[in-house]
Amino acid sequence: MWVNPEEVLLANALWITERANPYFILQRRKGHGGDGGSGGLAGLLVGTLDVVLDSSARVAPYRILYQAPDSMIYWTIACGCSRKEITEHWEWLEQNLLQTLSIFENENDINTFVKGKIQGIIAEFNKINGIKEDDDTEKFKEAIVKFHKLFGMPEEEKLVNYYSCSYWKGKVPRQGWMYLSINHLCFYSFLMGREAKLVIRWVDITQLEKNATLLLPDVIKVSTRSSQHFFSVFLNINETFKLMEQLANIAMRQLLDNEGFEQDRSLPRLKKKSPKKVSALKRDLDARAKSERYRALFRLPKDEKLDGHTDCTLWTPFNKMHILGQMFVSTNYICFTSKEENLCSLIIPLREVTIVEKADSSSVLPSPLSISTKNRMTFLFANLKDRDFLVQRISDFLQQTTSKIYSEKEISGSYNSSDDEVYSRTSSILSSSPQRSLSSEADGERQFNLNGNSIPTVTQALMTMYRRRSPEEFNPKLAKEFLKEQAWKIHFAEYGQGICMYRTEKTRDLVLKGIPESMRGELWLLLSGAINEMATHAGYYEDLVEKSMGKYNLATEEIERDLHRSLPEHPAFQNEMGIAALRRVLTAYAFRNPNIGYCQAMNIVTSVLLLYAKEEEAFWLLVALCERMLPDYYNTRVVGALVDQGVFEELARDYVPQLYDCMQDLGVISTISLSWFLTLFLSVMPFESAVVVVDCFFYEGIKVIFQLALAVLDANVDKLLNCKDDGEAMTVLGRYLDSVTNKDSTLPPIPHLHSLLSDDVGPYPEVDIFRLIRTSYEKFGSIRADLIEQMRFKQRLKVIQTLEDTTKRNVVRTIVTETSFTIDELEELYALFKAEHLTSCYWGGTSNATDRHDPSLPYLEQYRIDFEQFKGMFALLFPWACGTHSDVLAARLFRLLDENGDSLINFREFVSGLSKKNACI
Repeated sequence: MWVNPEEVLLANALWITERANPYFILQRRKGHGGDGGSGGLAGLLVGTLDVVLDSSARVAPYRILYQAPDSMIYWTIACGCSRKEITEHWEWLEQNLLQTLSIFENENDINTFVKGKIQGIIAEFNKINGIKEDDDTEKFKEAIVKFHKLFGMPEEEKLVNYYSCSYWKGKVPRQGWMYLSINHLCFYSFLMGREAKLVIRWVDITQLEKNATLLLPDVIKVSTRSSQHFFSVFLNINETFKLMEQLANIAMRQLLDNEGFEQDRSLPRLKKKSPKKVSALKRDLDARAKSERYRALFRLPKDEKLDGHTDCTLWTPFNKMHILGQMFVSTNYICFTSKEENLCSLIIPLREVTIVEKADSSSVLPSPLSISTKNRMTFLFANLKDRDFLVQRISDFLQQTTSKIYSEKEISGSYNSSDDEVYSRTSSILSSSPQRSLSSEADGERQFNLNGNSIPTVTQALMTMYRRRSPEEFNPKLAKEFLKEQAWKIHFAEYGQGICMYRTEKTRDLVLKGIPESMRGELWLLLSGAINEMATHAGYYEDLVEKSMGKYNLATEEIERDLHRSLPEHPAFQNEMGIAALRRVLTAYAFRNPNIGYCQAMNIVTSVLLLYAKEEEAFWLLVALCERMLPDYYNTRVVGALVDQGVFEELARDYVPQLYDCMQDLGVISTISLSWFLTLFLSVMPFESAVVVVDCFFYEGIKVIFQLALAVLDANVDKLLNCKDDGEAMTVLGRYLDSVTNKDSTLPPIPHLHSLLSDDVGPYPEVDIFRLIRTSYEKFGSIRADLIEQMRFKQRLKVIQTLEDTTKRNVVRTIVTETSFTIDELEELYALFKAEHLTSCYWGGTSNATDRHDPSLPYLEQYRIDFEQFKGMFALLFPWACGTHSDVLAARLFRLLDENGDSLINFREFVSGLSKKNACI
C-alpha cells in the first residue's frame, strides 16, 4: 500500500535491494520472502528484532524507497505484504512517474512533486473507499495492520492499544507485544524462529489481577475457566491494567445486555501540538472512564460527558477563604470539588446560569471568573490557567441550553425574576471588588437569625415556650423536629439552597443527624441528583404513564401481585389512592427500562419514596436508584446485589476477621446482601429508623450500606460466634435490627413486619439509629468509594461468569433428555452457539441484535442466530462442508432447523435438529 513519505536514515540496514532505478529502490527484508525459506540464522535474528522492536517489516517485508539524485536521504513511499502487491506499485511508478521526473531540473521540485503525488494517491484512495481521516498515528496504523494479519481478525475488530511485555510460557519469558482490542486480548512473540501466539476473548476471563511475586515486582494475571496466563515487564503497568479492566468491564456488560460496542464519534480532534498521540479508540475509552468518575462524583445523569477539568480556587463566603480544587466542565454542568476531601463541592447546572464573566485580575485573585445563577448566587473562581478558552467553552455550552433555561419548570423554589433584574444584579456584583462583594454578602448570611435572635436564643426561646405549656402539651419530639428544621434553614441561608448550594462537611453532619420529615423529599431529590433528570425531562413521566397504563406483560403481572405487599402496615397503602400511585410509578419505570422491568424489592423502596415525594419525583428517585446508585441491582439476576455480596465478604474479612470464618460456615452473607442491600434496610429495620439510613444513602451512596452492615455484625460478634446454624444467626441479627429505634421520630408507631413474625423471647435492648450510624463512621468510615469500585470490578467478573456457567448447566440439564448428545457434547455445542451469538454482537450481522436476543424467553430460546452466523458454525461442525456447494448445503440445513420459520434458530432448534437421525440434506 502507498504510505505518506517518511524519512529513512539507514536505507540498506537489514534490507536487500532487488530492483533500482535513478529515483526508486525496491527492497526486501532479510529473512523474508526469499528463495532460501526463512533465511537461516540471519533471518531468525531479523525476525526476532522485528518483533522486539515492533517493526512493521514483520507484516510488510517489502518496501519502495524514493531517493533524489545526488542525495543521501531516502523516503519510504510504499510497503507490501507480498511480492505481487509491491511489484504492482513498482510498475506503476515506472510507467507513470519516471519519464515525468526526468523533466525537472531542480532537486527540490522533484521532491515536492513525488511527495505530493503519493499523498494525492492516498487521499484519492481514501475518498473512493469512504475512509475518513482520523487522529491515529502512522505507527498505530501499522500496528492495526499487524494485529489483523497476525491473529486473523476481521476489519470490524478494533485495536485499542498495544504494549511491550513478557509472557511467561512455563518458566520461560517470551518478550513480545500485547494487543488489546475491544473483544480480545492477544499476545505475539517471535524468538529465534519460534512463534508464540495467544488469543483470549474478554468474555472468557474469570479473573484479572495485578500483583507481585518473589521474582517480579509487578505481574498481571489473566485467568479463564481452563488456564492462567502471566504477563510482566511492562513500561507502564498501571496504564495497561486500567485499560484491561475497562475492556473486561465492557465485555461483562455485553454478557448482560448482549449489545455490541459503539465508538463515540463526537470526540474533539487532537491538537497538532498534542504531546501524546494515542488511537482515537483509546481516547474514546479514556474519555468514557473520566466521564464515569465525573458522573459518580457529582451524581449527574448517565448521559453527561465530561469535556475537561482544570485546577482553580473557589471563594467560599461561608468561611471567607479561597479553596484549592478542580473545576469540571461538561455539556450541561459546571462542578467543583476541593483538593481536601469533603471540604467543599459544588454543582452548577447551566440551565441555572444567567451570566459568565471575567473579572479584573489582581495579585490576590489572578484570572478570576464569576458565574451567576437564577437564585441570586454568585460563584467566584480564580487561578485559572486558560481562562479565555474556558469562558469560550462554557459560552458554547450555554448557547446550546439557552432555549431551555427560561421554559423549564422551577422545581427547587429558586428565585424567579425577570432577565433584566438578574443581569442587573449580576453586573453590579461584578463591577465592584469581587472579594469585597462576596465577603459583605457572606457577613450578612453568617449571622443568620430568626427575629433578631441568634441560634442559642432561638433554642432557649423554643424550650421556654414548651416549658410554659402544661406537661400534657409538651412534646419533646416536636421540639427536636422543629430544631432540625431551623438548623437546615440556617444552613440554606449560609450555604445556599437548591442544586447550587455549597456542599460541605456541615451538610453531611446535618444529614447524619436525620433530615426533617417536611424536607426529606426535597433533599432526597437534591442529594441523589434526581432533580437534574427531572428538570431536563419535563412531561416525560406523564407521557410514560399514559403509554404504559392498560398494557400488560410479565412485569405488570408481577407488579400487580406485589402492590398490596409493599408496606401493608402503613396507612398510606391501605387505600386505593396510594396503591394506584405505586402502580403508576412501577409500571412507568418498567416501560422506561424493559431490561430491568420489575424486580421484587422495588415495590418496597418505591412505596417509601412515595411517602415523601410526589409521583413524578418518586419516579426520578427510582431512576437514580436503579440506574446510577445501585447499578444492576434490580435486573432479573440481581447481579449488582450479588457483586456487592462478594464485596461485603471481602470487607468483612478485612474489618471483622474474627467473625469472617464463622459467617462463611453459617452461610448468612448471601441472605444479608439480598435482604439488607436490595431494600436499603427498609425490610429489616423499623420504618422510622430505616428512613434515616435512606437519608445517609442518598448523600454518601453505597458505602453507607457497607459501613452499617459491618457495624451490625461488629455489634453482634459474640452472639454470632455462638450460633450453631444460619437460622440462629439470622434470628440474632433480626432481633438486633428490630430493636433499632429512632426516638426523634414524630411519626406514629408503625408495626414492623419482621417483629410481627418474631418469637415470644423478651425484647432486645434498644439501639439508637443515630448512635449506630455514628459508630459505623467511627469504625468503618475509612472505606472509600473508589476502593468499593475496584472491589466491584473483581467481583463482577466472578459473579457474571458464575451466572453464565449456571445458565449453561440449566440449559443442558433441560435438553439432555430430548437429544442423543451427551452432557459434555451439549456443553461444547452451547459454548459454540453462544460464541457465535456474541460474535454477531461484536461485528454485526444481517439481523438486528434485539431480534436475536429476548431475555423474557426461556434460556433455551433466548439466544438466536441468523443464517450468516450459522454458516460459520456449519463450517466448524462439518469438516466435509468445504466444497463449492457448501453455502447451499448450509442454507438447506438452516431451513430444516428453523422450525418456526422466523429465519432465526435458537439453541433448542439447533440441538434437536442436529440430533435427528433422519435429518437429510
